[in-house]
This record gives sequence, structure tokens and C-alpha cells, in this order.
Amino acid sequence: MDRIPEPELMDDPAQAFAYARADFEQPHNEFIVQFRQRFPDWPGRGCVLDLGCGPGDICRRFAQAFPAIHVHGVDGAAAMLAIGRDDLHAARLTDRVQLHRGYLPGAVLPRERYDAVLSNSLLHHLDAPQALWQAILQHAAPGAPVFVMDLRRPDSRARAVELVERYADGEPALLRTDFHNSLLAAYRTEEIEAQLRVAGLDWLQVQALSDRHLLVSGQRPE
Repeated sequence: MDRIPEPELMDDPAQAFAYARADFEQPHNEFIVQFRQRFPDWPGRGCVLDLGCGPGDICRRFAQAFPAIHVHGVDGAAAMLAIGRDDLHAARLTDRVQLHRGYLPGAVLPRERYDAVLSNSLLHHLDAPQALWQAILQHAAPGAPVFVMDLRRPDSRARAVELVERYADGEPALLRTDFHNSLLAAYRTEEIEAQLRVAGLDWLQVQALSDRHLLVSGQRPE
């Protein structure tokens, strides 16, 4: 099945609210678990960048998991960021987590280099995926872990429907539609490997994590 692009931004208020309030407990918790497994020696200090942070749930979880870090999240959707800032205020994390509006490529960030670079579910939104890989090249400091988790495209539309039924049963219709469209827009492992070759990111490895997720990870050489 060929990739079917979807809009890059989720800036409709109803869409943003549905996404922000969806039950992502399992995959977002797995994000932290997988990071710890792949980078057990990372000291958990410094400043972390989250590219495509949406409403900031990964930013929040990461800050709670590593109490000595600061996190800068960047996203192009104002509606997502507004919800995220309210959630961070409620979690009393605004002193360590800041969300910034910006688009890739060209987002203006508070720092040039970061001690770790994260991204969750941004890649499938990008028709020009080099925007993500070039941002990682620009902002990952030497020795920084890079950790990108995203959806992977199923083999058929029928399989996409099966995955929506399995993992989004009971969710609002808007969220189910978004999940279906995101599956159709996601990249496959071999496509990402080709993207990384173009970017010169041979120190990043791609692997399938589940029936719907993949992971790109590695540590930037010193």
C-alpha cells in the first residue's frame, strides 16, 4: 500500500482536544521504558528537545522520569500547545518544561544544541521527512541520545481498519479517523532507512517495535 499523506498540523481545536485527552498511557509509558533500555548510562541531566511535542505529554512524562532535566518542546499547532501549557501548569512543571511554537525546517529554538533529542509521532505528518532528520543533525549535541518513535504503515487499508478497531475502540470518532489516516500516512522501516542514508545519519538504527510502532534510535558520535 502506498503512503497517503495527511495534514502536517493538528491545529483544529476539537481535533487537538480529542488527541490531548485520548488514552495514550501505554504507548507513552513505553516511550520512557524503551528510552531507558536503550540508553541505560545516560546521566539524565541537561536540556532535552522534543520535536513535534503536540500537547506536551511526552515532555511531561520525560521531565517526571528524569527530575534533573529541562525540556523544550516545539510544535507548529497553537491549539495543541495551549492545552499542553495548561497541563504543565497543573502538573507544576512550568519551571522545567517550556513549549514553543515553531515549524520544521527553520524553527527558532532557545538553544542550538541539546543533551538529548526526542520525537514522538511527528514523522508520519511530514511529506518532507528530511525536515526532521536535519533538525536532529542541527540540534543534537555530540554524545546526545536520539530517540524517535512513530507509527508504521500497515500492508493494506483493511489492516489499518483492524488496528483502529483493536487500539481505538471506544475513542471518539474524530480520534479514530485521525488514527486511521495517520496509519496510512506512516512510513515503513525500509523507507526510513533510505531517509537516514540521504541524511548521513548512519549512527541511527530503525526497528519495528509492535504491530503499529517503530523506533529510530542512536547516540550521536562524540
